[in-house]
Amino acid sequence: MSDLQIRKITGNIGAKVAGVDIARPLDDETVTELREALNVHKALVFDVVNLDDASQQAFVRHFGDITTAHPTVPSVDGTPNVLPVDSERGRAANHWHTDVTFVLNPPQATSLRSITIPPYGGETLIANAAAAYRDLPEPLRALADTLWAEHTNDYDYAVPEEALDEQQAAARAQFTSIKYRTVHPVVRVHPLTGERGLFIGGFAQRIVGLSTGESRKLLDLFQSYVTRPENVLRHRWSENQLVIFDNRITQHYAIDNYDGLPRRLHRVTVAGDVPVGIEGKESYSIEGDAAHYTPVAVPVAA
Repeated sequence: MSDLQIRKITGNIGAKVAGVDIARPLDDETVTELREALNVHKALVFDVVNLDDASQQAFVRHFGDITTAHPTVPSVDGTPNVLPVDSERGRAANHWHTDVTFVLNPPQATSLRSITIPPYGGETLIANAAAAYRDLPEPLRALADTLWAEHTNDYDYAVPEEALDEQQAAARAQFTSIKYRTVHPVVRVHPLTGERGLFIGGFAQRIVGLSTGESRKLLDLFQSYVTRPENVLRHRWSENQLVIFDNRITQHYAIDNYDGLPRRLHRVTVAGDVPVGIEGKESYSIEGDAAHYTPVAVPVAA
């Protein structure tokens, strides 16, 4: 019997985990319990973890093979699987998104470890996309079930080119240095739990078969259910924390409310499977090869 303690943070998403030292190798029973907890709660918070880059990667590997840092953005120096989420490199994450949905098989899980935390602000919001789907009125659920959306990394983040300074322009050029376009179901079936979730977010730019304007209205409507306060965990960071969330059925948002003070997290992601819609059809790629970034995972039950 493990000593794992799991306590819900909100009714719809998030749990705090205690009774385990994730800096050490974990036994099979503990790993199974953590995987099941992630399936149920969608986001897990660990306090006082005392991890470095190597031990963060070792912990995350309990959930599957890890990806390299990012398809286009450089990793931490000398650590190809760790992405620095650093305020000095820009604040592109302050929009609702699911990580790297512009590739064919986005990560199944994302881990973030606190390195430098501002004295105020800088929270991360994490939303339960399965709860959002359940909240939809039946006519909207029936519509969403039929839709597919094109996701891309080549878009303007709602900031026009002329509004960017030199550093921001360079970061955007880096982010889009390889262009990706992938079509995913608007309603994704979770491969382990069978739950349906809205699989949209900031990289979803157009509904297949609709105009840009029509797409935006529908995506905004569906997105409003994802970001309902009842479906959102607002995580206030402290030092030496790790948060891991199920990237298949959540969205997240890094709040830019810390007056430009230093803020740095390190991100490690778990390779994911190809999303599947409710009729069993898989996502498909239009442009961009992400083989250098991630293998295609086969879902493994907890």
